[in-house]
Amino acid sequence: MTKFWITHGTTDYLKSLRDKNENLLVMEELDGDAMAMIEGDEQHVITEGREFEVVEAIGELKKYGYIVLNNIPVTSEGGPILESRFKQRSGKIESAEGFEAFRILRPTSNHTYVILTQWKHVDDFMNWKNSQDFKKAHSNQEEKPAYADGPAYITQLDVLEP
Repeated sequence: MTKFWITHGTTDYLKSLRDKNENLLVMEELDGDAMAMIEGDEQHVITEGREFEVVEAIGELKKYGYIVLNNIPVTSEGGPILESRFKQRSGKIESAEGFEAFRILRPTSNHTYVILTQWKHVDDFMNWKNSQDFKKAHSNQEEKPAYADGPAYITQLDVLEP
């Protein structure tokens, strides 16, 4: 199974890691916080970070664009339920304008899953959020799903091009 790593740090430090591995994506939030991520069978540049298994992958991650991370804490038994729901999602995100990539990321050391989407531009993500397909995909959501172990939170990042 393919692995995925996410870490935090200063922009300059993360860019220096990218100099050592060109596959590392470096991103910034609006508030200036920086993150980096890498996908593959092994990584050599992130020494401290969160490790995930890629449950589902659609599209290729690009070295540009806008990334949205939906962080979802789940109960110890809730992971398979969440995975099944996202695998059977009713939305047509793959055909949305500006869509680049999608990942379901299973944590290896805690209980917070990450659902990652990548878009060409922030406006593409906003258009998807306001679309009928998005509303349809999220119409049957409970206020707090049975698998949830706390509130989900979103992280939105701009990819810093090399």
